Amino acid sequence: MPRLLYSPASPYSAKVRMAAVHTGYKLDAEIVDTNADPDILLKANPLGKIPCLVTDDGQGIHDSRVIMQFIGRETGNTLYPRNSAKRLEAERLEAIADGICDCLLAHVYERRFRPEEKIHLPWLERQWSKATRALDELNESPPKLTKKITGGHIALRATLGYLALRFDGQWERGRARLTRWAKRFDERFPDIAAQLPK
Repeated sequence: MPRLLYSPASPYSAKVRMAAVHTGYKLDAEIVDTNADPDILLKANPLGKIPCLVTDDGQGIHDSRVIMQFIGRETGNTLYPRNSAKRLEAERLEAIADGICDCLLAHVYERRFRPEEKIHLPWLERQWSKATRALDELNESPPKLTKKITGGHIALRATLGYLALRFDGQWERGRARLTRWAKRFDERFPDIAAQLPK
């Protein structure tokens, strides 16, 4: 059975685990500590980044978007529509969700790994402003939640889950549509929502 190397708090890992639940793709999930550079991870992904999917034949597949595309193909194109316009819509939604996560993680790592006197506040403000601009755009027009969700929907829910984990109370004001969207997602897809970042 394929094995997913992941971290419970990672929004990218959550996205992949959520997609696996949604599509019925069977995998064994194994928590790894990227700071420890475990051999199991470095052999599968020399970058030492998670998530990383290790196939039955030992091939390492990394970068969450590549894993999502792989799972989609393995499960009969269940994550991305065949229609090119709808597929592009799903991929764009996933890209903006991942981009928000990139900004948020840069923010978290700046505070986590630098001494307080070396934290660069303009850098933090720049990352936060990028994330909030994207959230405002999504709040203006949240994606429709139909029975057939895409990799983009899953990526957005994982991103909002990460915001709730690391930035609770700092992003919700003025974004009621987006918070309602997340609540509706969880009500409709509780098994998928159970995989949110923790």
